Amino acid sequence: MLELAHEHDVDIEGVCGGSLACATCHLHIGEGWLEKLDVASEDELDMMELAHDRRENSRLGCQIVVTEALEGLTVSLPKKEF
Repeated sequence: MLELAHEHDVDIEGVCGGSLACATCHLHIGEGWLEKLDVASEDELDMMELAHDRRENSRLGCQIVVTEALEGLTVSLPKKEF
């Protein structure tokens, strides 16, 4: 998901380049989609502790592999920190 976002100029950082070393690709997953994603790893859950505006539907974009099964998936960006 992170690579796809960058390809389409979505304003998401992904500072670590997808190596699961930051939370700057944090996304909110659209209603009804969270259970269709692979379960978050312990490492992702640990990294999510650093995410701003974390919610129950939060995931790291670098950990979501986009497949045909996810066609129609909706995500939103968390509120920016100021």
